[in-house]
Parts: sequence; structure tokens; C-alpha cells
Amino acid sequence: MAKFIFKMPDVGEGVAEAEVVEWHVKVGDRVEEDQHIVDVMTDKATIDIESPVSGVVTTLAGEVGDTIAIGGMLLVIETEGDSGGEATEEEAEAAAEQIEDDMSDAPTSEEVAERIDAENPDADDAITAAPASEPAPEHRGDAKVLASPAVRQRARDLGIDLAQVKPAADGRVRHADLDAFLAYNAGSGFGAAGKTRSDETIKVIGLRKRIAQNMAAAKRHIPHFTYVEECDVTDLEELRGQLNAARGDRPKLTLLPLLITAICKVIPQYPMINARYDDEANVVTRYGTVHLGMAAQTDSGLMVPVIRDAQSRNLWQLAREIGRLAEAARSGKASSEELSGSTLTVTSLGPLGGVATTPVINRPEVAIIGPNRIVERPMFVPDGMGGERIAKRKLMNISISCDHRVVDGHDAASFIQGVKRLIETPALLLVD
Repeated sequence: MAKFIFKMPDVGEGVAEAEVVEWHVKVGDRVEEDQHIVDVMTDKATIDIESPVSGVVTTLAGEVGDTIAIGGMLLVIETEGDSGGEATEEEAEAAAEQIEDDMSDAPTSEEVAERIDAENPDADDAITAAPASEPAPEHRGDAKVLASPAVRQRARDLGIDLAQVKPAADGRVRHADLDAFLAYNAGSGFGAAGKTRSDETIKVIGLRKRIAQNMAAAKRHIPHFTYVEECDVTDLEELRGQLNAARGDRPKLTLLPLLITAICKVIPQYPMINARYDDEANVVTRYGTVHLGMAAQTDSGLMVPVIRDAQSRNLWQLAREIGRLAEAARSGKASSEELSGSTLTVTSLGPLGGVATTPVINRPEVAIIGPNRIVERPMFVPDGMGGERIAKRKLMNISISCDHRVVDGHDAASFIQGVKRLIETPALLLVD
């Protein structure tokens, strides 16, 4: 038998370490060559790592959430015969002993319990002395009580025995009688606001850990300011409906491709919006192409896949690429290249969006744009005869957060006003 030390492989250019997201094996498991053994994460991309040999796992170098350097020991596999391993048996045993030494300092569950008992000597007494919950009131024949079906249903929902409710003079229980009963028995537990749940402790790992680090760094280093403008998207939505009606086998257009088109048409006038700021070198790079990040919510957390050369794509090409990237992000199949290199980001909650948002910049970019929810409101519009009339219009606010070290408020406002002009005159979006 031989010991094979499998070291953390080089998972990407410039990557120095990776975080363990999920082990698919445990000590004692037999693994086969090319078997999926662990998921690691670096720079928002999750990478599957496979075993280079067959054998039995004897040591795992870390738990979920731990960070392992490239070239550091990942796990030890006991193989049959000479596997061409990366270390001798003595080296493997020494590495395993080092891991055991590192883990030996952690308190055991018994030690944790003893520590809690020492700090809370009366805890058991308090638990023992706690009174048992009172039994539910006994049902006493509320079927004989006069009440409408709606009142009976409400009483059942509240857990109230109608026989305990004082009826009106005619002997019939009405909603007002239930209200009076609840008022006088507010402390009896009727109509509790919710259910008690156990506390949970969740380890922050993987993508959620990366998001926390990136957001903290962005707010710590970037002086944000946010500008919000209201846009009338009635005509834009009408145009979108007409385009979708004649789309054929092309993907259905959402608002996002139209907004991206407007952004790309205005960007050349305001190049400081499509830029990155290296605050260590004190250098701002203004980009001639728009690599647009698209914030996408997934089960694992927020990912930002990138639409390359967005300025060179038409509406249908944008719609197709948006759909492809969104699906790759949701399924966890987006590559590191698809999740990096953006020069400007758009973030949207779709129909969940509020009246206005203050999005956090995707550092080292200097701006992020957030379209908000479309709402219908009465507005004064020209009546065609020199006057005004009231009409129902579709309105949407657009938010932009900028790095005030690079972008001035006047430039941010002027940029959004340019986008607004195109959105409110949507025929211009189709003109080169």
C-alpha cells in the first residue's frame, strides 16, 4: 500500500488559494480515478475537483469553509501498489499528524457543554421550573351556537370556542362579538402573530462569503452617491410588445435588452461611467467597449455574469445572451471567465423592485445602474390642442450609484438624462 498526497491544483491564473465549499467524500470512503471529490471556490467560480488516483481516503485537509493554498495538501489517499504519488508515506503521515494537531485545539462538544454549564449554573433549574404550556381550551359544543359560516371559520382560524363567546341579545355570535372576546382575552394567546422557531447558526462560506467580502470592501473604499430619475416607459413597453409579437423563433424581449441598448448608446458621451478605478495605483481606466455585468440572483447568492461587448449586439442578441448567462449562473455552470471582467453593472429585482434603490458598486467599477419596478399612475400629458389631459402612464425610476472619486454628480445626472431621452423616445433605440 502507498500513501498519495493530493495537493490543491492550480485552479486559475493568478489564484493563490481556494475555499472548500463541499466535500463529496469522507475518511474511509473508497474513491475511483476521476471521481468528483470536492468543490472549491475562487473569485466567485465554483470548481469541481476530481481524484487523480483510486484508493481509500485516509485524511481530509480541512472542513467546509476552510481556505487551502494552491499546492497545499488537499487530502491523502491510500492506494494499492505504486501510484506515482506526490509524497512518501512518511510525508503523508507527517501531514496528517499536522492536521490532527491543528484540529486538537478546538474544544470538544463535551467541553463546550461543560463551559456552558459553568457559565450558567442555574440553567437546568430554570428549564425544570418552566411551566408547561396550558392545554387548549376544551371544546364545549359550539355547533349549538348560532353563528354564520364566516364567523365560524374565523373562530376556527383563531382557535376560539364559540361557546365561550358572549353572543348578542338575539343569541347569535357576530364578528363584533369575536372582536370583543379578543379584546378582553388579549393575553390568552388568541391570534398569535407567528410561530416560535429555533435559533440557527449558519457558517458563512462559499459564494455568500465572497459576496460579504466584496460588499464590505466596496462600502469601505468607495464613497457612494446615488441619483434617481423617473422615466415614462409607456411607449417603450408598447414597442416591446410589438417586437415580441413579431419575434418568431427569437427570444422574448424583456425590458433589460432595451435598457442596455440605451446605456450603450449614451456611454460614449460619458466615458467615466464605463471605467475601473485602481485605487492602489491611483489609475482610472476608461473602456472603449462595454462588458456589462448583469447581477443575477441564484440559490447560492448573487452572481454577476458578464455580457461581453454589449455595445456590438442588437436587441435579440442581447436577449439571447442574457438568457444563456442567467441560466448558467442559476445552474452553477457559469465559468470564471463569464463571471469576471465587467466594466459596468446593471442590477434589477424585476417586479420585486421598489420605488427606488441604492445599489452597491461592483468594485473596482465606478458605477452601477438599477432599474426599478414599473408602476401605473395618472399623469398630465399634452392633449394635442395646446392643453393637457390626465392619462394613465407606465412609470419607472432608474437609480445609479457612482464612485464620487471618479464620477461627478453632474455627469451621473447627465448620463441618466441621456438614457431617459432614449427610453421615452424608443424609436431612437432602433436607429444606428
